[in-house]
Amino acid sequence: MPSHIKPPVLLALGGILGILIVASVIIAVLKRVHPDKNYVELTQRIQSWWVMIGIFAGAILLSPTASILFFAFVSFLALKEYLSLIPTRRADRRVLFWAYAAIPFQYFWVHEHWYGMFIIFIPVYLFLLLPMRMVTIGETKDFLRAAGTLHWGLMTMVFSLSHAAFFLVLDEEKNPVGGGAGLVLYLIFLTQFNDVAQYVWGKLTGRHKIIPKVSPNKTWEGFLGGLATTTTLAMVLAPHLTPLTFAESLGAGLLIAMGGFIGDVTISALKRDIGVKDSGSLLPGHGGILDRIDSLTYTAPLLFHFVYYLHY
Repeated sequence: MPSHIKPPVLLALGGILGILIVASVIIAVLKRVHPDKNYVELTQRIQSWWVMIGIFAGAILLSPTASILFFAFVSFLALKEYLSLIPTRRADRRVLFWAYAAIPFQYFWVHEHWYGMFIIFIPVYLFLLLPMRMVTIGETKDFLRAAGTLHWGLMTMVFSLSHAAFFLVLDEEKNPVGGGAGLVLYLIFLTQFNDVAQYVWGKLTGRHKIIPKVSPNKTWEGFLGGLATTTTLAMVLAPHLTPLTFAESLGAGLLIAMGGFIGDVTISALKRDIGVKDSGSLLPGHGGILDRIDSLTYTAPLLFHFVYYLHY
């Protein structure tokens, strides 16, 4: 077993593997029992989960450096997908180079445990650098819109996601049960579980729309059901993966459930604004990278600073 991986993390990964096996068996049975029904999308979703979880587990098990590189690559894919959707000015093509160049720098600060630079590099230095570069090009038409969309993309796709990676370099002595990998697994699993729980509760009991103009399928019943389920699971898992107390894990569960919902509908608002249903087709059954990491853009920084403030 890798020295940086604690036994509870391996057990948790094994539990996720078990869930995937059960889901795959259920789909196989449904296909046999109801051969007339179309289970293509559901099959694609589960197959994509096998791929995503396999890659994620491999990155976590290899080393902290491999895990950080994994999150850097996800940020690159997310920013690339975002910029492929957002209209950009021809004059800003040279500016986009600096946006992409920010990714290795941001994750280098993570790798070096340099919290001070990690927390200000994009919100301060990139915030000042990119408009300056736009000005030197000399194009003023749509300047504010171009600067705003680029800054927002960097903040969500790179800065927010990099908080998940910073969990990996926190002092393991302050979380002896799960270490950094345990905190990352706690964040990722609960964020994705919350998406599924809210979807299932909404399908089973949903009656009252919560924000129909942004996401017509979101209901109060789905949101509250997911919130209760995710918070309960957060309290159950916390002693095995995190340094959080019972009361703190209650707060963490509420943060993840509410933050995940807000992240989801925020990206939904973005897609509605530009007139697309899915952000891409990279993940069959799920859509694009943005469709999968939308909730994480909110839950990663929220949970990180919650845990950091309380225990580090």
